[in-house]
Amino acid sequence: MGTETIKVWDILIRVFHWSLVIFFIIAYVTGDELDTVHAWAGYIIIGLLAVRVVWGIVGTRYARFSNFIYSPQKIIAYLKSLFTGRPEHYPGHNPAGGGMVVVMLVFLILSSWSGLKAYEAEGKGPLASAEISLISPAQADSWYEEEHEHGKGRNKSDEFWEDVHEVFVNFTLLLVFIHIGGVLVSSILHRENLVRAMITGRKEKPDSPE
Repeated sequence: MGTETIKVWDILIRVFHWSLVIFFIIAYVTGDELDTVHAWAGYIIIGLLAVRVVWGIVGTRYARFSNFIYSPQKIIAYLKSLFTGRPEHYPGHNPAGGGMVVVMLVFLILSSWSGLKAYEAEGKGPLASAEISLISPAQADSWYEEEHEHGKGRNKSDEFWEDVHEVFVNFTLLLVFIHIGGVLVSSILHRENLVRAMITGRKEKPDSPE
């Protein structure tokens, strides 16, 4: 017996989602060993986040932030409904899922920014290039040599931003695991395969309107 479905996730959202998964894993596992690969994975993540933020404003119905940002009261009510075993069905993100998306995006942006700052403290990356471009090449060479010869301040900056970056990344990883748990719980309670939905773009049609 077939089940009626509706198109929810457009191709851009699906490509964004799985690309983010791939490059976050690459960035995480290469952080201590392959500096260049880690940096380029981070740049790609920044690009993906920029596209997602824009698409969250001007994109398709279920991609827009306005479709899945709910009040705290609505999120709490939805979480309580999970214990009844019959939570309200939403075509797009449910209130808890929508809140998690926003929090994850925020911490991915913070992770990316702190990564750029850590790279800048090493004299690398676009932020360092922008700083050096404001002074003459001779001044840049002198500054670079001085920082590396008497680089206690730079080392402290390295350590600070690396620590901040690590905190943000590890907290983001925690959010990822919570997100996966939420997807599993929601898939069971709503009797739908949310992983497949993020691949095909289609979800089961709710029995009643939102």
